[in-house]
Amino acid sequence: VGTLINHSERQMKLADIDAVIKMAAEKDLVSCVCTSNPPISAAVAYLHPDIISIEPPELIGSGIAVSKAKPGEVSKTIQLVRKVNSEALLLCGAGISHGEDVAVALKLKTQGVLVASAIVKAKDPYSILREFADAIG
Repeated sequence: VGTLINHSERQMKLADIDAVIKMAAEKDLVSCVCTSNPPISAAVAYLHPDIISIEPPELIGSGIAVSKAKPGEVSKTIQLVRKVNSEALLLCGAGISHGEDVAVALKLKTQGVLVASAIVKAKDPYSILREFADAIG
């Protein structure tokens, strides 16, 4: 059980993100911080959240997967974050709609994906989840 922090619809200042991460830890909640680009991801990494998810806002809900449209941003995020934080799980989100999007994200060395629209808007959410799971192997 955890909390999603700094989603593009509710962006926060770094000091506020830090405070929420600390509050979450005090309550034994997992902290997942969304970031819009590699430099912000690196700054957030210094705050030691449990999870960092790179999500370019322009791709959220678009059906255009960040893993395919901006693989360089995903890779750069991983590179910058790992320089300062080796423990946070790294996800990518925004436009993840198909199993292939998940497979590409994993090939880019993320530990997973953050998804909402593809499942919430699906006529058959189970089939989408199954497709994602099949992509993991």
